[in-house]
Amino acid sequence: MTDLAEIAGRRIAYSHNAGSGPAVVFLPGYMSDMAGGKATAVFDWCVGHRRECLLLDYSGCGESPGDFADGTLTRWCEEVVGLAHEKLANERIVLVGSSMGGWLMLLAAQQLGERVAGLVGIAAAPDFTSWGYSDEQKAQLAAGETVLEDSAYGPDPTPTHAKFWADGEGQLQLGQAIALDCPVRLLHGQLDADVPPAVSLQLAAALRSEDVQVTLVKGGDHRLSREGDIALLLHTLAQMR
Repeated sequence: MTDLAEIAGRRIAYSHNAGSGPAVVFLPGYMSDMAGGKATAVFDWCVGHRRECLLLDYSGCGESPGDFADGTLTRWCEEVVGLAHEKLANERIVLVGSSMGGWLMLLAAQQLGERVAGLVGIAAAPDFTSWGYSDEQKAQLAAGETVLEDSAYGPDPTPTHAKFWADGEGQLQLGQAIALDCPVRLLHGQLDADVPPAVSLQLAAALRSEDVQVTLVKGGDHRLSREGDIALLLHTLAQMR
């Protein structure tokens, strides 16, 4: 069941399951939402194991009102952290981030501090404003233009708005030590055509934590949504206590 909460003056759609901790918070990817297969699998697993769980749609995405063109990492991180503070009963939290959500989980974890019990990245894509665009596209974005790219996941092109890109360039993580010390598990498909598996290796090296593991999945694509991929995700999540 979806509810609405007001965070920073914006109405944010969310689903919450009460239960034991640490609470699991799922962060969707770019232009994705809490109705996706991985998000619902995580929620159903939490319900079955009586774990507290929180799903959300960032403002302008899914069931949350707003204009997607206004979305930025800073804005969406504010919503994640605000909703976690407002709705979670358990002090300890495990953040699960898919693609862009893997970048967002790093930003949210640094704000949530000692509340974070662990991180699980699924094709985590930190810094994709830097490595994910050509010099020509970056020039367009820097000039305030919107870049449209063909999408492998639907008929409509995927937009990147100048506001999102500029904010992302101010939130780059991989060029310095990331001051997080919690356990981190990074899952990445070897056939990922959107986020190179090397990004997860770079992230593992940048994290200050000594408890970081990268799992490369043979035959796995960017979505990592096959039955075996979902089973791996849930098994990984079960180890985060």
